[in-house]
Amino acid sequence: MADSVLYDVTDGLATITINRPEAMNAMNVDAKVALRDAAHAAAADGAVRAVLLTAAGGKAFCVGQDLKEHVSLLAADRESGSGQTMSTVREHYNPIVRALTGMPKPVVAGVNGVAAGAGLGFALAADYRVVADTAKFTTSFAGVALTADSGVSWTLPRLIGQSRAADLLLFPRSFSAQEAFEWGIANKLVPADELAAEAAAVARTLADGPTLAYAALKESMAYGADRSLSEALDKEDELQAKAGASEDHAIAVQAFLAKETPRYLGR
Repeated sequence: MADSVLYDVTDGLATITINRPEAMNAMNVDAKVALRDAAHAAAADGAVRAVLLTAAGGKAFCVGQDLKEHVSLLAADRESGSGQTMSTVREHYNPIVRALTGMPKPVVAGVNGVAAGAGLGFALAADYRVVADTAKFTTSFAGVALTADSGVSWTLPRLIGQSRAADLLLFPRSFSAQEAFEWGIANKLVPADELAAEAAAVARTLADGPTLAYAALKESMAYGADRSLSEALDKEDELQAKAGASEDHAIAVQAFLAKETPRYLGR
């Protein structure tokens, strides 16, 4: 895997680190391929029980597309007439977001700095966001005459409402970590120097938890986002039957009765 994205699995926790701090963790082709591959690896690895997505350096989580590379690729497109540059949405960004949102395990984003464009999309694709109080979020797409990608057109309105999302996307601007917390984007707001430790602690707690139940919760929330109440109830019934038959449920009940801390097996 390229050095632009680091991947580590320790005791069931996969840590994916975007590692281009010299470029504000902007996504060039190598980084996009590496992030896509890391997300797929974490999703497919049965030993991984939770994922922490974070970034190197203290200034940026990810500022989205590397525009310096993008300009050169667009110029090459004009010469060849291939139009390949914008296929990055289909080839890279969509698979990354699908992997993060669809994997049957919780994903925590540790947002250490600026999250803009696709970087905002990656953060919103996580299940839980721990955000440094110095971080900023930017809806930069229209500012470079592009539409939203990386799932932002779907995730942002669901988190903050259609009206506010339209305002931010049509009139792109930055908003603060405090605003992100007040609007429900940031689940936890922490001092910048505590971000790495706190995000890792949250991810570790989830990795040690009832991961089958977490997977079912992710599935049920995604399913219910555009279904009727009746359909959501049927999905809850289906998933609860599976959860109730799991070893983890039996372990949890026994531990509760014995006033002990459960040790989950993920099955």
